[in-house]
Amino acid sequence: MTDRINILFVSSYIDLGGGETALLNLVDNLDPKHYLPHLLVRAEGQLAAAWRKRDWPVYIKSWRGASTYFVPMLWAQLPISRTIGKLIRDQHINLVHSDYHTLPMALPAAERAGIPALWWCWGWWFKPKVWQRAFFQRPAATIALSKAIKEGFLGEPPFMPPDQVELIYSGVDTTRFQPGLDGSQVRVDGGVPMDAPLVALIARFQDVKGHDVFQDMARQVGRMIPEAHFVVAGENTQTTADNAYKTRILETTANDPLLKSRLHYLGFRADSERVITAADVVVCSSHFESYGMVNIEAMASGKPVVSTNKGGPSETVADGVTGYLVPPNDAAGLALQVIALLENAALRRRMGMAGRARVEQLFSVKSMAAQYSQVVERVLNGRK
Repeated sequence: MTDRINILFVSSYIDLGGGETALLNLVDNLDPKHYLPHLLVRAEGQLAAAWRKRDWPVYIKSWRGASTYFVPMLWAQLPISRTIGKLIRDQHINLVHSDYHTLPMALPAAERAGIPALWWCWGWWFKPKVWQRAFFQRPAATIALSKAIKEGFLGEPPFMPPDQVELIYSGVDTTRFQPGLDGSQVRVDGGVPMDAPLVALIARFQDVKGHDVFQDMARQVGRMIPEAHFVVAGENTQTTADNAYKTRILETTANDPLLKSRLHYLGFRADSERVITAADVVVCSSHFESYGMVNIEAMASGKPVVSTNKGGPSETVADGVTGYLVPPNDAAGLALQVIALLENAALRRRMGMAGRARVEQLFSVKSMAAQYSQVVERVLNGRK
């Protein structure tokens, strides 16, 4: 037993993508004297390993995450829901925090145990079906990570009152991500000359991340700036389709003379802050981003960002101030802005400084944790 508030975080994702990194950032900054974070995941992975390093409890139970077509009444009866209920009782859990794909099982488990549940909405494409609308009004709190996510989830017209969805921007650790770190080892590992202009993409292998758009951009930049190099950090795939996508991307690079010599794949990097600091420009080539955590991390590191503008980046990146925004699938637009930045060191410095200031003002992890704590205390006190 403990006098601390026991929060059970339930995640269907097992590795460290943007959402999972944001979750760790959040929990790292909650008051350890007041909260004890527990984690339930469906398999071992990077997230569970990182949780254990912090001496927090981890539980592994196998389940399959819900699709967007789930039927609440049926999913509430799945064995994993009963398993979650038992875990709530055995570990004296006070509050359940779920992701979308586990909410159909976690929410009824919490309700049967008589404790509140909240969830983090990371995807603006999670548009509730007609038969799900009543279900999504049951959690004690719904937290959206950006305005784009909130508006996309609620739809037009909103299916529930907008003030029932909290807006809490995901924050970055401004101590970990800061200007002036040493990124030389990243260049060594990638085979990149120390004095070469360097452009970075940090993203897991999923079609939505636009690695193919990044490749097209790299070709165009490489023809204009022959000394430029490019790195991609990120490895973890989630599905068979992701693995096939990764294979196609790597084969394209291997078969292209320019990309083969100047585009370097680093795999997963736990030191993503050093990948960012090694780069001169950070690119987000996604077809869309619910939030775009890497953009925030890059700005915190004092690096200019060139990002597609669909979703969260339109809220976080100040176009023309901390970087540039271009439409999705616009490799030429990305290349144009990357070239402008690589050719102008003063502009890179100015935008980098502006980005750092913007993150400190609006997107710090301490601000996120404070807002989250207020929501937790409110729902624990019975106020929806």
